[in-house]
Amino acid sequence: MAIARSRVTAQGQISVPAEVRRKLAVGPGSVLEWHEQEGQVIVRRAVRYSSQDVHQALFPDGSAQAGSADVKTGIRKYVRKRHARR
Repeated sequence: MAIARSRVTAQGQISVPAEVRRKLAVGPGSVLEWHEQEGQVIVRRAVRYSSQDVHQALFPDGSAQAGSADVKTGIRKYVRKRHARR
């Protein structure tokens, strides 16, 4: 069952319904992310990541020592994986 509905304008814009804004705790200036997952579009509030979150995403094996070349390689690998066409 849908929480709320929105209509797309001719310019491709939508208004985020009040129920959704309350659930996501968003207001003016907030950033929303749109993801496609298993044939559905998921909307979520964008969050900021800590350096520990970034390190875990780049080095899931837990390597403690990383040089600048390793970081660049890890970033490239993560971005390619994240933006791979499905």
